[in-house]
Amino acid sequence: MKVSIIGAGVSGLAAGCYLQMSDFHTTIFEQNDRPGGLCVSWKRGEYTFESGFQWLLGSGPANPFYLLWSELIDMKSIHFITHESRMDIEVKETRSPSGETIFHLYTNLDRLRSYLVETSPDDRIEIDKLIQSMRRIQSFEIPPMIKKVPQLLPLTQKVRYMKYLPLLWFLNRIRKETNYSFARKLKSPFLREAFELLFDGEEVPLMVITLPLAYGDLRAAGYPVGGAAHFIEKLKDTYLKLGGEIHFKSPVRKILVRNNRAEGIQLENGSSVDSDLVLSAADWHYTVFEALDGKYINNEIRSLGNLENLNVYHSLVIVSLGIKRSFEGESHFLRMPLEQDLVSPDGTTYSRLEANIYNYDPTLAPAGKTVVSVSFYTREADWWIDLRKRNRALYSREKTIFAREVIDILEKRFGRITEHVEEVDVATPASIYRYTNNWKGSAQGWLPGKNIISRSPIKPTLPGLKNFYYTGHWSIPGGGLPVALKSARDAAQIICHDTGLKFGIEQ
Repeated sequence: MKVSIIGAGVSGLAAGCYLQMSDFHTTIFEQNDRPGGLCVSWKRGEYTFESGFQWLLGSGPANPFYLLWSELIDMKSIHFITHESRMDIEVKETRSPSGETIFHLYTNLDRLRSYLVETSPDDRIEIDKLIQSMRRIQSFEIPPMIKKVPQLLPLTQKVRYMKYLPLLWFLNRIRKETNYSFARKLKSPFLREAFELLFDGEEVPLMVITLPLAYGDLRAAGYPVGGAAHFIEKLKDTYLKLGGEIHFKSPVRKILVRNNRAEGIQLENGSSVDSDLVLSAADWHYTVFEALDGKYINNEIRSLGNLENLNVYHSLVIVSLGIKRSFEGESHFLRMPLEQDLVSPDGTTYSRLEANIYNYDPTLAPAGKTVVSVSFYTREADWWIDLRKRNRALYSREKTIFAREVIDILEKRFGRITEHVEEVDVATPASIYRYTNNWKGSAQGWLPGKNIISRSPIKPTLPGLKNFYYTGHWSIPGGGLPVALKSARDAAQIICHDTGLKFGIEQ
């Protein structure tokens, strides 16, 4: 049975692997000249720049996603780094009792607890609650659940999963706690400011950081040396070894439908490819409203398309620099205040800056040199996308000016920057949109709300359309690589169920 897969990102490659294991013949059509989608690296001279890949949930056996990644990749062949500190946050208004202005979010939970209690003994009760919540996350057994698709389970198996209700109750109890609500419970002004700044001043569910901390403590949320390119190459190699095919530089224009059945795809060059099934691992909005002309929607989908229901994850401006120095002793991930506000060309004002210093990955730069990337979150993606369409020269000029301003800021903070910069690259929401087709240049799909464990309205099928399936990071708010993998595995299982074939990984 032939399956056309749109997109060679993590979901497309993973779904292709699972379907090849299940005796399908799959072909992936990718608009770019390389795989990866949002999980991508790119070369500039001697340097390799990253799209923001900092850690992978499931890098070690203590996290259930390790089992899923291991179905497709030899995880032991990848060297993962677990940093001593998840991030360092330089506060502006307060100081610790020892006079420090930098808050260290240590990965080791025992060390983190000691540091927090030493900083503020009066907050011991709330600190212990925080640490205990992460220890509780570590204690739950999840592997059997993560491998199943709930809607495919017979009633007898669903009853068996009742034993995992304590996990759901626990998650339901802590899901509404945000960095702001936790900060309000603290007596220490220093810790209060630090927790408010965990997400650069945004209020976000605390689980967004406690989950990676819980598994970082168990060395199961590390950074893969070689970055995104090395990781995605492993996944691509597996897919090709299983007999799958990839056509690069082959953007898909339309999904071909006859009598409400998907029967193939039409490429931008006008050629058509027939298939028994179509699986889109591309952008959700593009898939539903462009490739299928918005013909297979209901009121719920219509409201999503009009942004009446969920918010799209913010986009990014990433200033990447190749610098001829090594940055010994500096934090690998630093958030810090600015002496003066920085105004982006799109009008967004920044009072803080987020810098990734990749001197721990020797594959990204020659010896003695370092890749430094500075990320700015923006909700003005349409401005960048429109500017690039209207005036490429002005678009390039605005990027250059902004990069110079960022370099000046880094010069004041670190010194020895300006004269040592050898490569400069600025990725904008227009870059993300052009390369991935991701709606509004979104960095990860839907933005998670306070109800972080809520179900996604994005389903693997569309109303009224047969032989079509969807997978990707839009499937669960928050997105990311684990969602891309899990949704691909689920989609493959559903396809096997619908076609009467055995899911290959269970054969």
